[in-house]
Amino acid sequence: MNRDLFLLDLEYKPQALEALADSIETSNPWASSGLARGSRILFLGMGSSNYAAQVSAARLRKAGMNAYAELASSDLLPAASPDLIVVPISASGASLETLSSLDPYMGISRIVALTNSVDSALVGKSDAAIDLIAGMERGGIACRTFQHTLALLMALESHLFESDRSLVVDAIRKSSRATSDVLARRGEWLDELHSVLCGDSGGIHVAGPARRLSSAQQAALMFREGPRIGATASETGEWSHVDVYLTKNSDYRMLLFAGSPWEAQLFDWTTQRGCKVISVGADLPGAQAAIRFANDQDEDVRLLTEVIVAELLAWRAWD
Repeated sequence: MNRDLFLLDLEYKPQALEALADSIETSNPWASSGLARGSRILFLGMGSSNYAAQVSAARLRKAGMNAYAELASSDLLPAASPDLIVVPISASGASLETLSSLDPYMGISRIVALTNSVDSALVGKSDAAIDLIAGMERGGIACRTFQHTLALLMALESHLFESDRSLVVDAIRKSSRATSDVLARRGEWLDELHSVLCGDSGGIHVAGPARRLSSAQQAALMFREGPRIGATASETGEWSHVDVYLTKNSDYRMLLFAGSPWEAQLFDWTTQRGCKVISVGADLPGAQAAIRFANDQDEDVRLLTEVIVAELLAWRAWD
């Protein structure tokens, strides 16, 4: 892993998103996947891929689809059947757990890979493949591929429900502009964010709403993977049942992705115990500061964009 190259990977995000938007605008990436509205869908992946898949599966279930996401390493996966379409997700196309998980499904269930490496072993075990079009991540950390996975899973929603694909393209282009906005203005807030959240507390805590839990999970992973800082991720409502206890006797510091109806409950505890909280995407009572970006009132733009705040903080703390 390389800190300087990681920053270059982040700075290339807007350009990569525009290229992805151009591609999706030109043609439906899922057109030949065999996936349809009545499909049973199983997403498989590890790490960032699983984070994105969990949110996508939840969105599809809310819309009435039979879709679920599992860790590829699980030994409790659904049985193979002809009516099940398996979507393994791996940026490298080489995740051992994901490759191994496909063996029971081959020849029985249709397998449609989502990967950034279309000549990988994963594609070799699949019936069809969707290219993430994220380019090489030279820093060695999945950042653009995570963002592109979310965007292409949004395009899958559009495909399944035969909705206007231009809405997905518009969200991706807005996210490109929002990402550019965060990058351009990082000098205004990054040092302060580092000072508030990266103290001698022994870790950073991240929370976000269920509909964007992937943001909190990916942010915590960025802190662990780059600067090797201890970090935990929680859903905002669940936080009051599992992580609130850590505020009792520690110098508790949190990055909070805004948008949960349970934020007031969280702030009851963090305010009483003098915790330091920085919000992303909205000005929240109880937060020491807020980091805003263009179009941050749009849920899909938030989903695609907000993690770059944590990625930049991880880069800064890596120094």
